[in-house]
Amino acid sequence: MNKRNIWLTIVGVAVVLILIGNPFYILYEGQQAIITQFGKPVGRTIITAGLKLKIPFIQKVNYFEKRILEWDGYPTQIPTKDKKYIWVDTTARWRIRDPLKFFQSVYDERGAQERLDDIIDSAVRDAVTSHKLISIVRSTNRIISGLTSTKGEEESINQGALEKINVGREKLREEIIARVKKLAPRYGIEIIDVRIKRVSYIKEVREKVYERMIAERKRAAEKYRSEGRGVRAEIEGKTEKELKLVLSEAYKKAQEIKGEADAKATKIYADAYNKDKEFYSFLKTLETYNNTIDKNTTLFITTDSEYFKYFKNIDLKNNLSSGHNH
Repeated sequence: MNKRNIWLTIVGVAVVLILIGNPFYILYEGQQAIITQFGKPVGRTIITAGLKLKIPFIQKVNYFEKRILEWDGYPTQIPTKDKKYIWVDTTARWRIRDPLKFFQSVYDERGAQERLDDIIDSAVRDAVTSHKLISIVRSTNRIISGLTSTKGEEESINQGALEKINVGREKLREEIIARVKKLAPRYGIEIIDVRIKRVSYIKEVREKVYERMIAERKRAAEKYRSEGRGVRAEIEGKTEKELKLVLSEAYKKAQEIKGEADAKATKIYADAYNKDKEFYSFLKTLETYNNTIDKNTTLFITTDSEYFKYFKNIDLKNNLSSGHNH
C-alpha cells in the first residue's frame, strides 16, 4: 500500500511539473515557428496553425511573422555622381522567408531591422553615387521628347536645362532592389520592394534644381507657342487664299452682271434712239442738266452753245408735241 501511494505521488508530481512546464502552445495564422532545445534549433520550421506540443522545460518556441513587414530608414545625405548633395529617405517591405536561417543569423526582427539598415542604405548609396542628380529626380524624357532633333537643337538640349536621362528614377529603384535581393537571402529575408519616399536638396542644390525646372518649362512653353504660331500662320494663309478666291469669283460674277445690264441698257437706249431721235436727244439733254446743274451752280455759256439749244428754241413745244404724236 505504501508503494502504491509512493508511485501515485510520483506520477502526480510528474503531471504537475509537466503542466507547469506548459507542453502546449498555439501557433496562429500569420505566424511560423521553430523549436530550440538548449538554445539550438531542432526539427523543421512549423508553418501550420493549431495546437502544438513541445517538451517542457528544455524546449522553447520561437515565433516569427509570416506577413509582410515594414522597414523605414533614416534620411541620409548622399553625393550624386555630379557632386551634388541630397537627402534620400527610403522605405522597404520584406518578410521572413527562411525562419531557421533568420534565427541563426539575426535572431529576431530587431536584429533584422539593423541588418537591413546596412544592406539597403549601402545599396541606395551605391546607386545614388553612380548617377547624376537629374536621373534621380526625373523618370522620363517626356518634356523634351517632342522637340525637333536638329543639330542646333540637340546641342542646345545637351548644354542647357533640358538634359536627357538614360536611367531615371524607376530604373534606379530597380537597380537598388536587385542589389538588396542579392544580400538579403543569406539572412533568411526576402525583399518585396524598395522605394525612395523623398528626395530633399540642400539649399544650394535646391536653387539649382528650381532654376533647371523653370528653364525646362520655359523651353517647353516656347516650343508650344512656336507650334501655335506656325498653325496660326497656316490657317491665316489658307483663309486669305480662300477669301481672295471668293472675292475673285464675286468680282467676276459682278462684272458679268454689270456687262449684261450695260448691254441691255445700251439696247434700250438704241431702241429709244431709233424710235425718236429728237426726243431721245431731248431726254439725254435734260439728264445732263440734272447731273451738272444745281442750286449752287453758276454757269456761264454762250447763247449759241449746243448745251443751251432747247432753251432758245421757240418751237420747243411744237417739237415736243410732234415727238409725242410719233
